Amino acid sequence: MKVIETTNLAKTYRTPFRRKKVEALRGVSFAVEEGEVFGFLGPNGAGKTTTIRCLMGLCRITSGSATILGQPVPSREARQRLGFLPEQPYFYDYLTVMELLDLGGRLFGIGAAERARRAGALVDKVGLGHARGLPLKKFSKGMLQRAGLAMALVNDPDLVVLDEPMSGLDPVGRKEVRDLILELRDAGKTVFFSSHILSDVEQISDRVAIVVGGTIRDVGRPRELVGGSRLATEVVLHLTGDEAAVAAAQQAIAARAEKLRGVEGEVLAVLGAGVDVDDFLAFARGQGGKVVSVTPRHETLEDLFLRRVEAGKAERGAEAAAS
Repeated sequence: MKVIETTNLAKTYRTPFRRKKVEALRGVSFAVEEGEVFGFLGPNGAGKTTTIRCLMGLCRITSGSATILGQPVPSREARQRLGFLPEQPYFYDYLTVMELLDLGGRLFGIGAAERARRAGALVDKVGLGHARGLPLKKFSKGMLQRAGLAMALVNDPDLVVLDEPMSGLDPVGRKEVRDLILELRDAGKTVFFSSHILSDVEQISDRVAIVVGGTIRDVGRPRELVGGSRLATEVVLHLTGDEAAVAAAQQAIAARAEKLRGVEGEVLAVLGAGVDVDDFLAFARGQGGKVVSVTPRHETLEDLFLRRVEAGKAERGAEAAAS
């Protein structure tokens, strides 16, 4: 079952003063399957939040279509079955987190006893048990983010949509959110989230989509998108001999490497993808080098992301020049 599906989704608006036409989304099409964690990636201004706002029914779609849980957007029935954390949530300063979750439960028509049970469990799950009696105005940004996560889960949703859920969190908090997302998937929930933290996305996403300039550039499993090609190999060498011999060895090795730099009494040689690593190691040993480590560097999701961003910049430059 496709929990989220968009077809040629487009959103155009005009700036407030000049009334300049801006295409925020240009034919965005993708689908999120039931029970998967789907990462939505893109640079600032790429259209991530606009896409999410369209899916949540918070802004009108200019053209194209979108469905949530099988219902056309916007749908009151679908909203009952989803939880949403916006990028910058706002809460009443003088509520406690328990009161916030009680309010959320009331909005979903949950009974008093069940509201109390869920609120207590969720506060502990997101790591706010120690602050359950504090007013939200005393919360840090990271604590407010955790409160927002709890609020998004108060109705036990089938679909959870999170816009930058790791924003404002320290490394421990990010790990806890990653673990929570995986727990939701293991419980049969579907999670759709955007993030700038590519390492987090790569660790937990079943599939990802990369959006640049309002268009989808890639959709698929992270490993399939980046492939297994070797970009480079990093070789750390310890050079022996007197100062003149070491200098001569460095010069000879540098001629065969893309880059060479000193690393705490050793040298790091970066070899291009087409270099024969075995041949280089034999040559380095002949120069008096002892091999400390050999580390192949394969393409990562970050490498792919940066390539797509650069391609998007080039396309926008060409469009501006043609207009």
